[in-house]
Amino acid sequence: MTIHHRSLPGRGAARTNTPGTGLSRRGLLASGGALGLGALLTACGDDEKSAKDAGSKSWSFKDDRGKTAEVKQTPKNIVAFVSTAAALHDYGVSCTGVFGPSKPVDGRPNPQAGDLDVDKLTSLGESWGQFNIEKYAGLKPDLLISNMFPPPALWFVPEESAEKIESLAPTVGIKGARTSLLDPLKRYTELAESLGGDLGTQKVRAAKARFDKAERTLRKAAKDAKARGGLKVLAMTGDADQFYVAVPDSYCDLNYFKDLGVEFVEGKKSDEWGFWEFLSWENADKYHADLIMIDNRSSALPPEQLAKKPTWKLLPAVKAGQTVPWSMEERYSYAGYAPVLEQLATAIEKSKRLT
Repeated sequence: MTIHHRSLPGRGAARTNTPGTGLSRRGLLASGGALGLGALLTACGDDEKSAKDAGSKSWSFKDDRGKTAEVKQTPKNIVAFVSTAAALHDYGVSCTGVFGPSKPVDGRPNPQAGDLDVDKLTSLGESWGQFNIEKYAGLKPDLLISNMFPPPALWFVPEESAEKIESLAPTVGIKGARTSLLDPLKRYTELAESLGGDLGTQKVRAAKARFDKAERTLRKAAKDAKARGGLKVLAMTGDADQFYVAVPDSYCDLNYFKDLGVEFVEGKKSDEWGFWEFLSWENADKYHADLIMIDNRSSALPPEQLAKKPTWKLLPAVKAGQTVPWSMEERYSYAGYAPVLEQLATAIEKSKRLT
């Protein structure tokens, strides 16, 4: 499997799901501070305007490219990257169409789809490079939203078709690379509120409270691990030919986990995008790791496939059973990330320093 020039997340490693196609660099990412919610919830509580009233007025939102999307009324017919749609859903904002991996995996919901009922949504394409423009136009979209890894390209919007796609409706991009996770979390609450989402519901408040508690738990787990002599964590993805070690500062979640005290193996940038260090499987043991975070996307090699790699089975963390899923493209909502923090904290608490 080859890596094409412009395809990784955050431009990391994006893979397609089509048999026989290659792993492109921007696709590898595709495949493979904090002003919190409190202020926003207070503002929401003070706002007596209903979503219906808001819908009768013009709407605008300045995105992370510095571009302002404007329409005559609050967008209702929204199309979004699947994890973006999942994040908005957590705040009560519905989408009509999605693009990106959304189909179930081995009978279980796709990890990027959150709590979405994907059967009720129109999919414009599952894999990297698949975006059905005719179907998109047929939805008569008011707005398209996606993440950016990094700006200005919209994630999973084909670059060769971007101009045509963006001519059909205003677009919004939220930055998900080279920043703290707290930034896109905050931006999605702002975006959801502007689209009529209610930040004051019990469900939303409970999700934020759970996130805050999970943050404290992870911080303590990282501190305790350091007191026990330290614990090195490596985040990775893999394909048939290569083992990819994440560059932590390029990923907003890993960046944030570092701020909480988690000690990461620091992969070295292997290309212009700077999201991964590319290693052959023969060199998968280049770095010592006590705990390995494994990319959980449907486009990544799952643990049962990784187990077929002889060098994978010899890694100390794998032999010790010290691995944990890495929700590399989790939805940017507090409901989405609270379980992620809890899971990582538990893995760190249970892991031991290996020699």
